[in-house]
Amino acid sequence: MKFKFAIIALTAALMFAPTAFAGLTLDELMDKVEARHAGAGFSARFLQQSTIKAMDITDNANGKIQVKRPGMMRWEYEKPTKQVIVSDGQELWVHKPQDNQVMLGKAADYFGDGKGASFLSDIRLIRKNFTLSLEKEKEGYHIIKLLPKEKKFDIAAIYLSVSKKTFEIEKVVTYNSYEDETIIQMTNYQFNQDIDNSVFRFTIPQGAEVLQMEE
Repeated sequence: MKFKFAIIALTAALMFAPTAFAGLTLDELMDKVEARHAGAGFSARFLQQSTIKAMDITDNANGKIQVKRPGMMRWEYEKPTKQVIVSDGQELWVHKPQDNQVMLGKAADYFGDGKGASFLSDIRLIRKNFTLSLEKEKEGYHIIKLLPKEKKFDIAAIYLSVSKKTFEIEKVVTYNSYEDETIIQMTNYQFNQDIDNSVFRFTIPQGAEVLQMEE
């Protein structure tokens, strides 16, 4: 009889145990994500899908990203048209070879507060700039919802898909106030790369049209 009651008590304890018993807490998960992305630099392949809801338009692109902490990023779009977005953490260059055009601006205006998945250049910014919550898990992934601590027109919510095996951020889904959606799928991560700072500077080609992004 005592054994029977012990089994019942153990079953009840398992049923009402906190979620941390079955998996990681949110803080523990973020600790592992930050540790995985903590190296000096990394590169990866990306697939990007952008949808403007009101116009029912979807564009697809792909290319390569290089990152160096803190704040340096280089996005090289290969398809459908070549384009390079480069930031040294302060300045920003957007080069469109097809138009022979370079746009200049400040990194904070383009990448500030999480825009353009800029937190990939310093994962610690996620906890600093967003309120986090765990969503229902998908097979093989933890899903983390990010809400900006300060209300932003161009960021209503971000969802991160984090691999349960590697703790790498494999997908970033961003919604703005119009419910437009941008999906960035990351593959072929190469971590702990010592990328030269010159990769994150851009030399304007001779004869290119130069525009200021504020204009």
